[in-house]
Amino acid sequence: MGDEMPQNLSWDFIPVGLLLGPFFLVTVIYLVLRWVVRIPGGGVSPVSVTQHALWVGVIGWLASSLQSAGMIGILPNNGDGPLTNALTIIPVLAWPILGVLAVHGIGQVSYPGHRLERRQATLEVRRIRDFLPVTLGWVTLAIFVLAALQIAVVATLPGFSPRPFSGGEVATLGADGRIAGLTVAAYLGLALLVLAMGTWAVLLLITRRRQLEALDPDDNATLRTIAMNRLLRTVATVASGLTAIAGNFAVRPEPENGSGSWTNVMGIVNLVVLLAMWRWAPPTLAFGSPANTRVQAAAIPESQPSTKLVVSLGPAMWLGAIVPMLLLLAVMGPLTQPAVIVAVGAAGVLGVLAFGEILLHVNYGATSASAERPPLIRAAAVVTGLALAVLAVAIVTVALRQAALGAPPDWVATAIAGAAVLLMAVGPIALLLRRRPLSDSTPGLDAALRGITLHRVLRTVTACSVVQAGVLFSVSAPSLQARWPLNPGPSAIIWQGAPLAGAFLIVLGIAVALVPLRRLITNQAPSVRSAADAVP
Repeated sequence: MGDEMPQNLSWDFIPVGLLLGPFFLVTVIYLVLRWVVRIPGGGVSPVSVTQHALWVGVIGWLASSLQSAGMIGILPNNGDGPLTNALTIIPVLAWPILGVLAVHGIGQVSYPGHRLERRQATLEVRRIRDFLPVTLGWVTLAIFVLAALQIAVVATLPGFSPRPFSGGEVATLGADGRIAGLTVAAYLGLALLVLAMGTWAVLLLITRRRQLEALDPDDNATLRTIAMNRLLRTVATVASGLTAIAGNFAVRPEPENGSGSWTNVMGIVNLVVLLAMWRWAPPTLAFGSPANTRVQAAAIPESQPSTKLVVSLGPAMWLGAIVPMLLLLAVMGPLTQPAVIVAVGAAGVLGVLAFGEILLHVNYGATSASAERPPLIRAAAVVTGLALAVLAVAIVTVALRQAALGAPPDWVATAIAGAAVLLMAVGPIALLLRRRPLSDSTPGLDAALRGITLHRVLRTVTACSVVQAGVLFSVSAPSLQARWPLNPGPSAIIWQGAPLAGAFLIVLGIAVALVPLRRLITNQAPSVRSAADAVP
């Protein structure tokens, strides 16, 4: 048999991610959304449902990328991986389209059930048009019609073979080819039809979802409009992406024309739609908008600028994570280890937190007042310990497996980066414990702000550790499986699950990083609790 792939494939050779991946993703998204919408003690609040709607929109937007489908039907002149058959085209179209619809559907079924002994019933008949944002609905319909027209044009186009580059005395410029337009139009048309039917089904689900007890009828109606707004903006972007894919196929010049350049006008239209939908803000609840949440934080007396400083560190933390990672990628490029990229992002966040404590110490510290002990929620410390344990188990597992197979050790960079982040976390913790107490602060405010910083540090370490473990499994997955012609045996399915486990841990770590410090301080003054609720 030599180095050839065996023909009698069994279940051991089917990627486990193909079977269990969608199930795990749906489960994780449901649990995350259910956790976001619930408040301590159960039930929901206007603030929590607003945050829930935002999370649904963000996750749905992340799932909507059609980047991998941009070359459908194109035959590269170098013969590299064309998307020309069902096995290659259907997955790159199905994942974003079904993913968007699934996320918004899960968002509607993830609300908690009724908690009152008597259920509140309404006799009115709810219809889609009662909650649908009219202007956005017409714009979305126009984008779908434009996509259908562009796909119809593609159906009339012939295919042509690619022309490879040839050297010699007379060099020939290479050019891409394409398959028959009718085939591409069939796939894109089916994708557009599924997107349209799925959108209508989710709109019906939004309309018929049960009323939330914590909201009055007007707020319930507004919440449905918010959900429809986020859904339509996302599906309009996806439909525009299908239009851009069809446009990219249509404008490809034939090799005989000798033209090596073209302009995809539909790609420009797609960019315009993307920017427009990004700016098309949904309505807000009367007491649940992010702006009103920040107003609650402003309820602290104006003499307490320290609270505003701590709240403002939220956006600075994101910049502290993203900017160093982008700079590292710009300098090192593909040579950068993924574990190092994650560690640099976490180090940036920890640096921002340490700088914030220094500012509090220098600008608002008092020498005469006594320091207040920061509150610590045991669950946060336990979760951080579990995250570190997960990272340690991942490192040991990969190290033992790679040593047994004689593969290069991928775990060394992860171990060093994880240890470095853990050491850097000591800095902001030491600063918050040793800085001077706040001068003329509301009773309990100093302890609350120390607790916020402490939990931000723990959250950063937790998220970094979980993502590091996921990145390690994902990067080292090829080296964890026995190579041909060795018989992998029944245990091969375990190691085939390494990419799935890595993706699960990465998503989980990102979810932890996005967790707001909601209801952090439960035994402080109302103004302090409001500040904690508003802190990201």
